Amino acid sequence: MYNNFGYVIAVEKLLGIEVPERVEYIRVIMGELQRIASHLVALGTYGVDIGAFTPFLYCFRDREKILDLFEMTSGARLLYNYMWVGGVSHDLHPDFLRLAKDFVDYFRPKVIELNNLLSYNKIFIERTANVGILPLETAINYGITGPNLRASGIAFDVRKEDPYSVYDKLDFDIPKGEGLHGTVGDSWDRYYVRILEMEQSLRIIEQAIEQIPDGDVFSAIPKRIKPPKGHVYTRVENPKGELGYFIISEGGLQPFRVKVRAPSFVNMEIFGELCKGHLIADVIAILGSLDIVLGEIDR
Repeated sequence: MYNNFGYVIAVEKLLGIEVPERVEYIRVIMGELQRIASHLVALGTYGVDIGAFTPFLYCFRDREKILDLFEMTSGARLLYNYMWVGGVSHDLHPDFLRLAKDFVDYFRPKVIELNNLLSYNKIFIERTANVGILPLETAINYGITGPNLRASGIAFDVRKEDPYSVYDKLDFDIPKGEGLHGTVGDSWDRYYVRILEMEQSLRIIEQAIEQIPDGDVFSAIPKRIKPPKGHVYTRVENPKGELGYFIISEGGLQPFRVKVRAPSFVNMEIFGELCKGHLIADVIAILGSLDIVLGEIDR
């Protein structure tokens, strides 16, 4: 959902399209549900990497509830094609907002459960605290973004620093690493920032559900696209970091160039630096803490 989000914003900026407010709220709700779903995969598989299998089952159980909401809305569980230029492909199902609110209420205590099960587990802490420490200056020099940057001690988030959609109308905090069990910027901090971000996403979803207006979600979808010549760059706060789209148009239906600034491709650059001086077993803990997806790297 968030990859779609970033692209449609870029094309709408190029075409000068202003979408209805209802569409903006729908996109934010879907984007934050996707953030939680993405982090659940990251946290669950990270536990498996280090030897804890049960949290993986719990995380994927809860992720299924989000995928059910996506399927209800778009008919798909992974590749959605839901956000269209100028709007969305379908308006929300009549039961969607109620079920989304039910999920928020259901999931809040599950975050506490995950903390008790994995975050504060003695073995997990020993495997991740003070492992793969990423100093803030190094993170900035390498262009690291997203939770991996914030874990190093800076609350930089595109949703706050360069607001888009209706994020500026919503109240939420930006978690950052504080070195609770080790050094700021270690693998445990990178893990725990994602836990905290899920809690903030719940706040955003709750507010968006309360504020979403009625209206048409199709009125701004162009019947024919005739882009002007020019170029545009937009960025969004993808679950894995800053996702940017650079589009060059020569006035035709096909773009002359589309360059994607994928967060995992950039974040992976720091991997070799983080592994220096550690044991082979620590390499797994460091890699898992970066939460990469190979589709953004091996292109």
